[in-house]
Amino acid sequence: MTALATGDAAPSTAAPRRRRAAGRYAPALAGYAFVAVTLLAAGTPALDLLRYTGYAALAVVLPGTLVWRSLRRRPHTLVEELAMGAAVGLVLELVGWAVFTAAGVPDRLWFWPLAVLLPFALVPRLRRHWRAADLTPVPAGWAWSLAGVVAGFTLYLYESFLKVNPVLPADEGQAQYIDLAFQLSLAGAATHQVPLDVPQVAGEPLHYHWFGFAHLAAASLASGVDLPTVFFRLGVPALCALAATLTAVVGWRITGRPYAGVAAAALLFTVGEFGFENGVRQLFGTQATFIVWGSPSMTYSWVLLFPLIAVLAELVGRARGSTVPPVGRGAWVLAALFLAASTGAKASSVPVVLAALALTAAVTLVVRRRLPRAVLAAVGLTVAAQVFATAVLFAFESHGVTVDLFSGLRPYVGEQNSAPVTGLLWAAVLVAFLLNLQLRLAGVVALLRLRRGRLEPAQVFLLGGALAGPAIYLLVGHPGSSNQYFTRAGFAFGVLLSAWGYVELLARAALSRRAAALLGAGTAAFAVLLTAVQLGFPATVPPGRAYAPVLPLLCWAAALLVLAVLVALLWPGLVDRWPGLAGRGGAVLLTGVLAAGAPGLVLDAAQARTYPNGGAYPVERMPASRVAAARYVYAHSAPDDVVATNAHCRAVVSGWCDARSFWLSGYSQRSVLVEGWAFAPRMVGLPGGPYAPFWDAERLRANDGAFTAPTAAGLAELRDRYGVRWLVVDRQVAPESPDLAELADLRYANSRTAVYRLR
Repeated sequence: MTALATGDAAPSTAAPRRRRAAGRYAPALAGYAFVAVTLLAAGTPALDLLRYTGYAALAVVLPGTLVWRSLRRRPHTLVEELAMGAAVGLVLELVGWAVFTAAGVPDRLWFWPLAVLLPFALVPRLRRHWRAADLTPVPAGWAWSLAGVVAGFTLYLYESFLKVNPVLPADEGQAQYIDLAFQLSLAGAATHQVPLDVPQVAGEPLHYHWFGFAHLAAASLASGVDLPTVFFRLGVPALCALAATLTAVVGWRITGRPYAGVAAAALLFTVGEFGFENGVRQLFGTQATFIVWGSPSMTYSWVLLFPLIAVLAELVGRARGSTVPPVGRGAWVLAALFLAASTGAKASSVPVVLAALALTAAVTLVVRRRLPRAVLAAVGLTVAAQVFATAVLFAFESHGVTVDLFSGLRPYVGEQNSAPVTGLLWAAVLVAFLLNLQLRLAGVVALLRLRRGRLEPAQVFLLGGALAGPAIYLLVGHPGSSNQYFTRAGFAFGVLLSAWGYVELLARAALSRRAAALLGAGTAAFAVLLTAVQLGFPATVPPGRAYAPVLPLLCWAAALLVLAVLVALLWPGLVDRWPGLAGRGGAVLLTGVLAAGAPGLVLDAAQARTYPNGGAYPVERMPASRVAAARYVYAHSAPDDVVATNAHCRAVVSGWCDARSFWLSGYSQRSVLVEGWAFAPRMVGLPGGPYAPFWDAERLRANDGAFTAPTAAGLAELRDRYGVRWLVVDRQVAPESPDLAELADLRYANSRTAVYRLR
């Protein structure tokens, strides 16, 4: 009583509470701090980082979390509230961006969250969603493990992307992966267009999956951060961190097992591809290595796909025994939202989802002799989304996709072989494909064995997606190998199911805390040893045969298989020596298999010194003089101004133009009358590839005449017919006619380029 009267007891109860609260948020704060410090080390302006953080918190996470809370039945964890809320916020952002841009006021986009925040502040029934009660605390090991996954992958991004790509090139020799300027041009177009046109051919409709670039544009518009800073610094690490977090929370929600989620995140963002043939690593494409920054639309599609998988898995059937609160009827609204956004996020997402639901429906019909209405409705909703995407977004354009069985494997088999040899080569290459991209899904085999093939509906759904992705990849072909994206969409399903099997196998093994720590330490040592061996003795590709690039992968697989057989032979003796190992050999083996690709990200980051910006993929020079001219146009033009240039070709080979030139539209954020036309939807898949000629000879003739033989009438036609206001000359391509200075105003010039404004 005396202590209470004097107040001495209050600090003794408040202090532990504060310490618990600090410990609860420490992993998230540490993860954010690591990402922030990494971005600052990469030259990101501190003020831009703060602005972007404020945008993400107030314009994406906050409105999305309020809507998520209004749709889900009961809360689960705070990290799920915020991660799923961020995904919902990205969907809502698309609507806000489209409305403000169509209204001609994209610079006022920072107002859009009020459309959500005001109703939730004013309507009494919605006001309660500002606070969430009854939240389940997350295990400390889970939280710190997820923070480690995010930090580790951010470090990979620093080495492979951030460090080698300045926001704006500072010299004439800067190298850049060829697609980056094209992607930047799409984001630039989205700052003032809806729907988008092809930035390199003004007025040409862009029937493409461009929603991810609309997000990057919205992030720039709402935060006030310059678009190149968002594109080359802030956007990719933020999307990757969100995707890793969503993988962890969705894995927990679907399986009912917390560590299945964080294991899935580690499989996706820590373990790389099982392929170590330095410098030519992208045999059949990659899942996360390189592609998360080489194609940021893929990562954007994941942050919509994982929540979509979560709600659809619940609709087809929750995991038995799960204590995670169900989403409830709001799952249907969420499914519709995520499907709608996924249609234009990546063309590969919805077909894989549809295939997964179709397999679920077929298995359910066979096993139960009936088809639940929820499954049928989910299939119908997904079909509607695919029809919308095909008809409206893509206007029935095939984008070069054709039925071409095993097109991704055929280059490694060759044609000059006898029938028996060809058969063996096909088998070897198929094994290499499965090892390279699907080895991290070995937990699926464990799950099938544990369940004796009797899977729950949610597991069938995940298995359907995991199988559909690589199956579609093997079924179709694409001139730019973009059929790889089907495997990446399917991989989102596969890592969740693989982690589910792995965690169930560990549960069967009933490891003590000490045994689990030893397994973790052993796995880390195994990964470090593999990485050290790969760095010390890099694999080389023997010359000559078509199958040569897959040989290093197969040799390493054979070496590890021999090691596994030796351990298996010694295992009975080890069990006699340490009886605690009994019944745990399967867990050790599966752990080793899943970790076998651990050197992948390290090697990819290391090879960035020798093969910057994409390794085996094309790299383009991005001279600072070109970028400076483009940035001048951006700073002095109106958003709807059209620019003309004499630079169309990345290179000229035997008189043919490689029309993959995107620098002007990328860095000026303006439409170009004719720049590089190779990526226009109507051109993809045509004979000649990027060397196919431009389809509108009259437009190209009018464009080029403005530089080679300008006349007052010709320039007036460009201005009045095509909306051209600016001419950008690359004098290394060809100097402009001296007459141009008499007919247009020279506004800017440097050692390589000149910018004229039409009168």
